[in-house]
Amino acid sequence: MGKKDKKRNEPVDIADSTSEQQRQKAGSWSSPARYAAELFGTFLLVLGGVGTALFAANFPSADDNQAGVGFLGVALAFGLTLVAGIAAVGHISGGHFNPAVTLGLLAAGRTDARHVPGYILAQLIGGILASSVIALVLAGRPDGFAAAQEAGFASNGFGEGSPGGYGLAAVFVAEAVLTGIFLAVILSVTAKAEYQAFAPIGIGLTLTLIHLISIPISNTSVNPARSIATAVYGGTLPLSQLWVFIVAPIAGALIAGAVVRVRGRRTVTA
Repeated sequence: MGKKDKKRNEPVDIADSTSEQQRQKAGSWSSPARYAAELFGTFLLVLGGVGTALFAANFPSADDNQAGVGFLGVALAFGLTLVAGIAAVGHISGGHFNPAVTLGLLAAGRTDARHVPGYILAQLIGGILASSVIALVLAGRPDGFAAAQEAGFASNGFGEGSPGGYGLAAVFVAEAVLTGIFLAVILSVTAKAEYQAFAPIGIGLTLTLIHLISIPISNTSVNPARSIATAVYGGTLPLSQLWVFIVAPIAGALIAGAVVRVRGRRTVTA
C-alpha cells in the first residue's frame, strides 16, 4: 500500500502531464513544433473570436442588427475556435493558446518550465498576426479600419472602455475570477482519463460561458494574448488600460494553479 502511494505521488514525465500529451506522446514533439502549434492555435482563436466580433456582431449596423450574431454569436465563436484549435494541435503542445493558461499550468506543476517563454512568445505572435489579418481585411472596405479602430477594435476595457461602463475594480475581479475558473476546469478535465475525448468540448464550452458572463463587463479577455492583439489596433484607450488584462488573468490563473498544486496534484519534472 505504502509503495503504491509513493509511486502515485512521485514526479511524472511531461508526456503524462495532460490527457492530450498522454494520448499522442507529446514528449516526442520538438520545441519548434510545440511553439508553432501554440502560434497557430492562438492565431485561430483571435481570428475566429475577434473576427466575429468585428465583422458579424453588429451587421449591417449597430442600430439595425437583424443579421448580426450579437453577444451569443461572439461567445460561441471564441468557444468553437478553441475547440477546433485543441482538436487540431492540442496533441502537440497541450493547446494552451493563452499566456495565463500556460503560467497557471506551470503553477500547478502541469507543464514544463523550459517551454514557457517559447509558448508565451508564440501566443503573442499568433494573436498579433490574427489581428493584423483582420485589420488588413477591414482596410478593404471604405472607412472599415477607421470605424473599427474608433470603436476600440473589439478591445477590452474598463470605465469608458467597458461595454457596460463597469469600473476598474469590477473588471479586475471578473477577469481574475473567471480566468481562475477557466484554469480550474482545464486542470480538472485534462486530469481525468474518462474525460479525454470530451476535454476540448468541455474547455470550449467553458470559454463560451465565460464570454456570455463578461462581454458586457470587459468585452472578455481572460487571455493576455487576445487583449494585446486587439489593443495594438484599438488606439490610445485600450493601450492605456491593457495592463489590467495582463495582470488580472495571470493573477487568477496563478492562484488557481497554486491551489491545485497545494492540494496534491501531480508535478512535472524539468
